[in-house]
Amino acid sequence: MDEPTPTTFDERLTAPRSWWLIAAALGFGAAMAMLPLGTLAALGGFVVGGALAAIAVSAYGSVRVRIVGGALVAGEARIPVSALGDAEALDAEEARAWRTHRADTRAHMLLRAYIPTAVRVKVTDPEDPTPYLFVSTRHPQELTDALATARDSAQAG
Repeated sequence: MDEPTPTTFDERLTAPRSWWLIAAALGFGAAMAMLPLGTLAALGGFVVGGALAAIAVSAYGSVRVRIVGGALVAGEARIPVSALGDAEALDAEEARAWRTHRADTRAHMLLRAYIPTAVRVKVTDPEDPTPYLFVSTRHPQELTDALATARDSAQAG
């Protein structure tokens, strides 16, 4: 029986706590909008409005960045580490530059505005027109190190 492939990096890009407070405030706003229709309608507005806002926050914050099975999984993208080149950990200022004026429209970008740091990984596959991947992460150096280790393992194996 095959052993499961170990995950060398796993991060969920969860939304900040303040976004959950905003979701609750949206529920409260829905309740206030429904209040003229009665108390029961206001309660329903609070539950439905708050639930919809919470679902949206949860979905936006459910994206994961992982290195597993010889591939970088960033949201919906799954790229073999053999197709990736050097990775560069970006501080907040550099990440902002690569999100804005330095950005290439062909790049694959997994952006989360509430995460200031990121990693930029060059794509070395000659058949892929994507020049690089831009991945928001709270742990850019750990991701960079894990990518280097996974790429070295793929080349050795």
